[in-house]
This record gives sequence, C-alpha cells and structure tokens, in this order.
Amino acid sequence: MHYRWKTGMLAWVLNRLTGLALVFYLSLHIWVISSLPDPTKFDRTMSFLGSWQFRLLEIGLLLVVIYHALNGVRIMIVDFFGGAVHQARIFWILAVIGFILFIAGAIPMFQHTLHQINKEKEKSGQTEVIVISPKFDSIIRGSNV
Repeated sequence: MHYRWKTGMLAWVLNRLTGLALVFYLSLHIWVISSLPDPTKFDRTMSFLGSWQFRLLEIGLLLVVIYHALNGVRIMIVDFFGGAVHQARIFWILAVIGFILFIAGAIPMFQHTLHQINKEKEKSGQTEVIVISPKFDSIIRGSNV
C-alpha cells in the first residue's frame, strides 16, 4: 500500500507533529513552573526565559499554535459543515490566513528580540548594533514618535 502525499495527508501529519510539539511545550511549561519555589532555580530560569534565544523559540511556538488552531478549524468545517469536497481549498485558504497572522505576530516578536540583542551588546561594550525601526524602539521605551 502506498500513501499519496496530497493536501489532506500533509494536513494530518502536520497536525500530529504540531500536537506533539504542543504537548512537549506544555510538559516543559509545567516543569519550569515546578522550579519556581527555589529562588536560585527561579533566577536561573527567568534569566533563560528572558534571553533572546528563548524569544526565538517563542516565534516557533507561535507558528505551531497558529497552524494547529487553524487546522482544527478546518477539521470542524470538514466534519460539521460538509466541507469534505473542498477540504484542500479550505486548507490553503487557512494556510494563507495563518501565514498572515504569523507574520503579524512574528515581526514585533523578532524586532523585540533584536532590541534585546542590541541592549546586551551595548552592556558588553561591543560596537556592532543591529538596527531596528525607530518607531518600534519608541514603543519599547514607552514614548511617542
């Protein structure tokens, strides 16, 4: 028996992978929360969670959550509203919507990460600074442009 990699199979595999990624994330989240009573572990954990490396992982989490949620919407449309005939078209429409949502969320997250990298470089005395938009910089500092 040979599976054909059409849209439905791709959606199914990606849904399972993103579901596993979310279970893994939830497990890590519970583990991190369990370390909060110890002040030393708490400080180390918060230091890592505030790092730019973790912020990049959060952008990946955004992608996983958006895909898994929109594919769940697709499955509901297919199951409850007779969308089985148009399931591939629904998948690609929701993929475009998901891409737009991801870009809208990832850009500010990435700019904030770049801002944090710049702050770390300034503290360490390095001269190379990554340029981000002045408007976003004013939002971070809480002033108006």
